[in-house]
Amino acid sequence: MDLPTISAWARRKGIHLVGTGDFTHPAHFKAIEETLAPLGNGLFVLKTEADDATAPRFMLTTEISNIYAEDVPLSISPKGRKTRKIHSLIFAPSIEAVRKINTELARLGNVNSDGRPIFGFSAKELLKIALSASPDCMLIPAHAWTPWFSIFGSKSGFNTIEECFGDMTRHIHAIETGLSSDPQMNRRVSMLDNITLISNSDAHSPAKLGREATIFEAEMDYLAITSAIEQQGPGRIVSTLEFFPEEGKYHSDGHRDCGVRLTPKKTITARGICPKCERQVTVGVLSRVEELADRSEEEATAAALPSKKLVPLQEIIAVTMGRGVGTKGVQKEYMRITDIADEFNILLDKTEDELRDITSSEIASAILCVRAGDLEINPGFDGQFGTIGISEAAAQRLLV
Repeated sequence: MDLPTISAWARRKGIHLVGTGDFTHPAHFKAIEETLAPLGNGLFVLKTEADDATAPRFMLTTEISNIYAEDVPLSISPKGRKTRKIHSLIFAPSIEAVRKINTELARLGNVNSDGRPIFGFSAKELLKIALSASPDCMLIPAHAWTPWFSIFGSKSGFNTIEECFGDMTRHIHAIETGLSSDPQMNRRVSMLDNITLISNSDAHSPAKLGREATIFEAEMDYLAITSAIEQQGPGRIVSTLEFFPEEGKYHSDGHRDCGVRLTPKKTITARGICPKCERQVTVGVLSRVEELADRSEEEATAAALPSKKLVPLQEIIAVTMGRGVGTKGVQKEYMRITDIADEFNILLDKTEDELRDITSSEIASAILCVRAGDLEINPGFDGQFGTIGISEAAAQRLLV
């Protein structure tokens, strides 16, 4: 996950703008300074690709974890105290702004410990630090609905943005929906009407880049992009590319150790208790959205921006071949066809004939099945990813 590798995989995926990630970590920040060239518009490119107009651009980004306790009403916690665990993204417009952020964070905690450092102060204080470094910095609550580490998480989150950020709420313009939710789910919650929904995904390996993405109609410029997020134009967000939320590892409720997965209604009936071990289940994103929602699914769909749900190409190849994603055969075929066209182009744009020209008939048909939503999904729960398969009817068609 060094910067040249990220750039190379961004090309393979079809990503034009990618976050550097982890700018708070001294070693990675040093690599950012040494490896990237500023373009004068708040974005960066590999120095070795500075003359290449098609090279992926980088934005200075990081993710930070805040774990802290605060006084709350007894109606929220019988102890009058509640622990909050929130992950936030920070976008920065310049190396100078990052230096200021890093200097302050190093004073307050250990920035060497991890790419996503943990601090014991509030997310609101983190926002103040970012804006003090530059008013053009942006903080966005990450994967906003996941149970353990998010602004709306069932285990440690808030019921509103205002409860978290108080009088600084006016500086929160967007949330990241996360793998386990999609824009339609979020639009069931009217308090988010003036909040932009962006779709990104953390990448624990280069191959996982682009599981979700946000599509902008804007200049390739830091301020143009952040203005689009703030809904202040002239740029705008056109649509998003989405993981199937059911595949996310916190979509449904459940208890992984017992193999128990529950729908929101069943969780309510069981009073949140696992029927096997009688311990509390992990309440997932679907239930949490349902708890805060004040709109029907139909109303939400009408209010949401367009989005397309994707299954990563490696997973499609693996399912079609009946092999694991990491096996040599799957990897070889993935690399071969993404040498011909980038992954997004293959998943979204290639015609059936074009797909059959670059890969097997079975894989081409499976890609078309995903586009049509001809899938069988076992939802993820309690930290376990959901599983995706081609529907039985579609599978029969593939065999014809």
